[in-house]
Amino acid sequence: MSTQPMPLFESYEIFIDLDFSLRTPGMACVREYIEKFSASVDAIKGYLTARDFLRAFSDNSLTFTSYRTHVERLLLWALIIKQKPFDQLKRQDAEDYLEFCRNPPADWIGPVVRGRFVTSDQTESAWGDRVMPNKKWRPFSLKQSKDSLNELKSGPDATSKDAEPCVAASVSRYKPSPSTLNQIYTICSRFFEYMIEDGTAAANPFRMIKKRTLNRGTPQEEGSNRALTPLQWDYVLETAERMAQDEPERHERTLFIVATLFAMYLRVSDIVGRPNWHPVMGDFRQDPEGNWWYHVIGKGNKAGKVAVRDEYVSKYLKRYRRFVGLSPLPEWNEQTPLLITLRGRSGLSGRQVRALLQSVFDNAVARMRDEEREEHEMNSLRAASAHWLRHTSATFDAPLRSPKDLQMDLRHSSLSTTQNVYYHSHDQERSLSVRGVGMRDRG
Repeated sequence: MSTQPMPLFESYEIFIDLDFSLRTPGMACVREYIEKFSASVDAIKGYLTARDFLRAFSDNSLTFTSYRTHVERLLLWALIIKQKPFDQLKRQDAEDYLEFCRNPPADWIGPVVRGRFVTSDQTESAWGDRVMPNKKWRPFSLKQSKDSLNELKSGPDATSKDAEPCVAASVSRYKPSPSTLNQIYTICSRFFEYMIEDGTAAANPFRMIKKRTLNRGTPQEEGSNRALTPLQWDYVLETAERMAQDEPERHERTLFIVATLFAMYLRVSDIVGRPNWHPVMGDFRQDPEGNWWYHVIGKGNKAGKVAVRDEYVSKYLKRYRRFVGLSPLPEWNEQTPLLITLRGRSGLSGRQVRALLQSVFDNAVARMRDEEREEHEMNSLRAASAHWLRHTSATFDAPLRSPKDLQMDLRHSSLSTTQNVYYHSHDQERSLSVRGVGMRDRG
């Protein structure tokens, strides 16, 4: 049979509505694919075991998506590469799998695709229904930075027809980070612990691996900063303000998004919501002492609250509320959606928010270029994404706030995470501290 991997599990929304009493894959294309494997690898048993595990962690869409990626990938590797059933994997197999994840073959790497499955244009497909696996999907996703993608598109491997040759040309650049390898190890180990408890497996082959060997052969490179410089942030905020002034109907909301994400170290999901939570203006609440807090449902469905700075309330929250015809300050239990579409419908998607932010970053770079700023002053801004606003704000505020206060507002589970990421010597200070130090005459 073909060794080409294909997706096995549905999107979160479809998965949670499956009839789990049926002990076969719900989609005909997956069912036929699984049935093609040799009986010796127990493909259907492996599929159902993985599906049951994912069901146990389906209360949260983000957790489900992360677990699905790694468990599905492990199942495909066991069936196609190792040709062994799950419950027969040993310690050496686990080490082989981690090595495989460090350097997967080119035909297992592909671009990030929007849909794992697509609808066939034909009345009846070869799979027996209209749902087919997306041919562009691969177990390992190649996430291109904007700079490298632009470089590839303009390089000798680029074509005018599509960007796929660009992706293929950069497959050799795929290299998982230490944190990604740790995530693979953790989720696969948790999967085997689940199987042990369920009586499906006798031992956990990943637990037998010393975790310190995970990064063997992976150079410890300097991590990307993912924070704007003060100069870049000034340009970004000023650009958003100019866009709001020039096209208020389109970009007052854009300015509000930029200010909101930055002011409270928020993730995009904190303003667009989750399946069980939709942000409203009433999530801004004032305590008896007059302090404002933003109440949010964060990662892992954990409720939290973030302290709101005065300048944000007076300058940006009030401004946006007046623009949309609301009173200056949120009222108790107000159900007005935090974000609305241009047509007045409630809510925006994460994709829409990121597109608006990208327009601000692009315009800020254009302004810097027009004002003849140096290349090194704007290079990193070209690679900026929505999450950079969270890192930028926390980086700026770390010298001014206690680690514990910043940890609480970032909603990190561990204080050490906050300290390790944000309480360190800043690059600019570090550079300035050495510039005037001579080579001799130390006194």
